[in-house]
Amino acid sequence: MSKRIIVTGASGGVGLSTCQLLVEKGHRVAGAMRSTGGKNEAVAETLRGIGVELIELDVTDQGSVDTGIEQAIEALGGLDVVFNNAGVLTFGLQETLRAEEMHQVFDVNVFGVQRVMRAVLPHFRAQRSGLVLYTSSLIGRVAINFYATYCASKWALEALADAYRAELSGFGIESCIVEPGPMPTAFIGGNMLRPTDVEAGRAYGPLAEALEPSLAGLEAAMESNPRQRPRMVAEAVAELLEMPFGRKPFRTTVDHMGLGDQIAPYNAQLHQVTHAIYSAFGNQGLLELNAEPGDSATAAG
Repeated sequence: MSKRIIVTGASGGVGLSTCQLLVEKGHRVAGAMRSTGGKNEAVAETLRGIGVELIELDVTDQGSVDTGIEQAIEALGGLDVVFNNAGVLTFGLQETLRAEEMHQVFDVNVFGVQRVMRAVLPHFRAQRSGLVLYTSSLIGRVAINFYATYCASKWALEALADAYRAELSGFGIESCIVEPGPMPTAFIGGNMLRPTDVEAGRAYGPLAEALEPSLAGLEAAMESNPRQRPRMVAEAVAELLEMPFGRKPFRTTVDHMGLGDQIAPYNAQLHQVTHAIYSAFGNQGLLELNAEPGDSATAAG
């Protein structure tokens, strides 16, 4: 069944691939990006050429988000799915990131999602249906050196999404997180935020010197694995859309480099812990779609 979908971050590798595949699958798609000109002009033309409705939307500006979501709903004749995909990556020693640079990352990866949700949810609640998808990351489940702020922002996103799924279940609104591994896109290349306090990093000696070799090694590993591409995320999203209401997994790992195999059992354990905690307080119904606490309904996963 065809869905009406808005994809934020449509100018990036994952966003572009997802828009393309969803159109191939027969869905109506609105691709949202900060600007359709400048460096985004080529990808905007590509999306426009396959029938994607282009929406200029800056997730760091509530007014822009409100206007963009209204335009998407009007262009698509309604809205069934929002894919919170806009994101920014940062790489470097944590101390070398100024507070305002950390804020930039959270402003897109966390606050930006909240802005989109506040614009979309009144529509979903009114129609008592909808699907919310989030692009998280496998390193949104663990913290690793050189990516601490990005990890922290995705940890925060995971918490936000987990709470939203409970609060929205009674309205028939489904929630799903997609957790990709690293991919060779501009997200890791030219669009990555780098810390500016170079002086603070000098005290780290060999660890600071390991920054560039570490990044180069990751890029080489990704390039050598042809399956590790944005298309794998698009395929995961398309598969989620095809699953019946109430049968979608809350978390889906997407990776061909081995990290996903380690995170999947962790997610399964957290799933059990979450249900046990909700049950201990008599709130297990919040994890069931279209249900009040204590009632039985289709499990939300």
